[in-house]
Parts: sequence; C-alpha cells; structure tokens
Amino acid sequence: GFGEIDQYGNVNVSKFNGIIPGCGGFIDIAHRTPELVFCGSFTAGGADIAIGGGRLTIRKEGKYRKVVEKVEQITLNGQEALRKGQDVMYVTERAVFKLTPQGLELTEAAPGVDIQRDIVGLIPFPIIVKAPLEMDPALFQ
Repeated sequence: GFGEIDQYGNVNVSKFNGIIPGCGGFIDIAHRTPELVFCGSFTAGGADIAIGGGRLTIRKEGKYRKVVEKVEQITLNGQEALRKGQDVMYVTERAVFKLTPQGLELTEAAPGVDIQRDIVGLIPFPIIVKAPLEMDPALFQ
C-alpha cells in the first residue's frame, strides 16, 4: 500500500497527515524486490465511488490527495529503485501508473473515468500520458 506518492516515484507509508504508522518491514521487503506494485486509493477521506455496469463512477472525491508534489516522508526512494533496476507500479481504483526515468506514466484508466478531470487534473505535477489502456470492464461489474 501507500499513503502518498510523488512526482519522483517516492512512496510514503510511514508519516502523513499527523499520523505516524511507521514503516514496519516495508523497507526490508521493498529494498530487494525486483518488481514493486503499490496499491491504494487515489484520494482518501470521504470519497464516494461506485462500481457497476462495467464502469467506475466517482460521485465525490476524497478530501486528501495521495498523489502529491512531494511526499511528507520518503519510505521508498523512487529514483533509487529505478537506478537498481526495479520495476515500480502504482495501482489505484481509477488508474495504473508506471515509474519511468521521465516520471510517472499513466498506463491504464478505469472505464467511466475522465482522464483529464479525474486523474491528470488532480495531480499537481505533469505526468506522461501516451495512450493509456482501459482497464477490463469486467472488473467493474
């Protein structure tokens, strides 16, 4: 999971919004794993999201953004992960991102999501958007 991710691919799982859950074994596991897949919600704090009919509907955004310009605390250094040759992905309910040397790249988007309004417009830094695939609508039945 992740609490925050930033434009450099850094991940914060240990300190955010005045909460200090700590990192536990996160650093030990993430340091040597060749492929890292972080899963979490795109926003937090009261989001109202519906799934059905093969699509995702965002009725209300959460009040906390989890994709931020700079994480409050670096628990995983994204640039170091790239240097070591690790593959890093971030999976949310509405989008999948891959860490590249040029930054975060949107690789998939949920059906029903407006890429500009519901993803790109909520990220405080530029991301790479080439031709993201649509997630399998069967996942949203």
